[in-house]
Amino acid sequence: MTAEGFAFFQTMRRLQSFMWPGDRPDLKRRIAVAVVLLVLTKLVTVLVPYGFKFATDALTQISKGGPPADASTWTALAVAAPTAMVIAYGLGRVLMVALAQLRDGITAPVVMHAVRRLSLIVFRHMHRLSLRFHLERRTGAMSRIVDRGRLAIETLTRTALLTVVPTVLELLLVLGVLAYQFDWAYSAVVSVMVVVYLFFTYLATEWRIGFRRVLNENDTEASSKAIDSLLNYETVKYFGNETREADRYDRSMAGYEKAAIRTYTSLAWLNAGQALIFSAGLTICMAMAVADIRAGRNTVGDFVLINAMMVQLYVPLNFMGFVYREIKLAVADLEAMFLLLEKSPEVDDRPGARPLVVAGGTIRFEKVGFAYDPERQILRDVSFEVPAGKTVAIVGPSGAGKSTISRLLFRFYDVQSGRITIDGQDIRDVMQTSLRDAIGMVPQDTVLFNDSVRYNIRYGRWDATDAEVEAAAALAQIDGFIQDLPNGYDTEVGERGLKLSGGEKQRVAIARTILKGPPLLILDEATSALDSATEKDIQDALDRVSRGRTTIVIAHRLSTIVAADEILVLEAGEIVERGTHAALLAADGLYASLWNRQRKAEEVRETLARITAQDDDRDLDAPGGFEDRTEIAPAAE
Repeated sequence: MTAEGFAFFQTMRRLQSFMWPGDRPDLKRRIAVAVVLLVLTKLVTVLVPYGFKFATDALTQISKGGPPADASTWTALAVAAPTAMVIAYGLGRVLMVALAQLRDGITAPVVMHAVRRLSLIVFRHMHRLSLRFHLERRTGAMSRIVDRGRLAIETLTRTALLTVVPTVLELLLVLGVLAYQFDWAYSAVVSVMVVVYLFFTYLATEWRIGFRRVLNENDTEASSKAIDSLLNYETVKYFGNETREADRYDRSMAGYEKAAIRTYTSLAWLNAGQALIFSAGLTICMAMAVADIRAGRNTVGDFVLINAMMVQLYVPLNFMGFVYREIKLAVADLEAMFLLLEKSPEVDDRPGARPLVVAGGTIRFEKVGFAYDPERQILRDVSFEVPAGKTVAIVGPSGAGKSTISRLLFRFYDVQSGRITIDGQDIRDVMQTSLRDAIGMVPQDTVLFNDSVRYNIRYGRWDATDAEVEAAAALAQIDGFIQDLPNGYDTEVGERGLKLSGGEKQRVAIARTILKGPPLLILDEATSALDSATEKDIQDALDRVSRGRTTIVIAHRLSTIVAADEILVLEAGEIVERGTHAALLAADGLYASLWNRQRKAEEVRETLARITAQDDDRDLDAPGGFEDRTEIAPAAE
């Protein structure tokens, strides 16, 4: 068996449980009925040309003056009622189509149930996969894999079960009728024609699949670039790179165009070759029929019967190239989806993992070491404790490993040495869902869902009432802003929340965490997107929310963490200083250096703002304002 054939049967075996679901006897009954209808359809398909034969023989006899004395009962009946034979032929064709459509309708729920189940499994699996996987994959490319896989299920089931099997059954019936009704030579000619036809179709389709593969690759690349560019719409605008993005997209589409032209051109050659081979087989059979008529072995009706059977056989045979290509592509697409399903999560629950039980909420890092890449260590023997109900702040230069600590606590990654415990429970021994239920997060970069403000706040706790949602918004100092929106809490925030400012998105994230009400809090630069005035209001709200909760604050603005119970200073993945704000300033180390640098930067900003304000006032007070000053400038030169 070829690799392609093995892959086909392997894929069909994997689909078996979806197409024959053990928990859905109603769908099993549908499949059984569909099989019966399939057989009936093909029997009717083979019998329909007989109506054409009898009508033709009847009309031939009528044209000669009536049936001969030794005519059979059927021939006599046909001559007596030729119109009835024509009507029977027409009804047979209607019945043939009706049975086929009924079969397709009955199997549709089975196919779509399989599509839905497998799509849901893939969707859930992608959410189980670890953060590293999603950071390393292109969202657009992964989306195309899932979309093509979903369509491949439908394609494979429909083409394999509703086209290939019926075609094979019809071919066997036609060969049997030809051998029984006429002569084995007719069956031999049709068999050779079908073998040559299918072999040519195989070769031509293999040739065409190369073009189709390039077509798909360029389609995936173009889709990925389009999604990536649109997701970064603001960045594109900031740097005025619309033309560059369009050029990148057009380069992918140029490859798609070239491959598409080759695909359609090669299709024309495939269709022409198929028509030539079939026409040759049909011509030989018709010539043999003519010879048998002259010899008195066949009638004109037999000539018509052979022609009708061959023409009916051409339709499914003509689809064979398309079917083979679609099956092969569907198998490849499904294989890509199954490979995605076989991708194991980097972080998974251990066997026997239990729910996390939070009594007090003490967090402890014990000699934790971690690296995203073996060549670059991020954390080195980091040890600290956040007592229950206390607040510990983590500061340090960029790249020191501050945000990595929050990712490890959420178990987006597992520590490579040491351990992290909550109330003495190693977080690797507890269920991830219970761990994340116990932690509230306000991230530095807030991304919202393309839905309403209410939906995004309620994301923190689905069973919250509208009153609780609005109370959380009020505590996050965003209730007044929301009330002023055109649709209030039902206002859409746009893709990734782009209709809101950075500060507004940040406050929605804070409201979402307030609504969740977890015993543990992580504030990762929670006020980084806010102006100074709003920062104080939000900081007051965060102080109230974190009161009585175990809180880790990852801070860049040191002014927001002066009241922390302990401050940890990270540098190059190690804790180099720890203590209260006052103690660290007195130590005059790295923290004091960062503090003084920020204070000087803030003083410079305040001075520049004051000078700018004074210049604006002077411009307004001067005679003629700004225009007078611009006219004086050349004279001064």
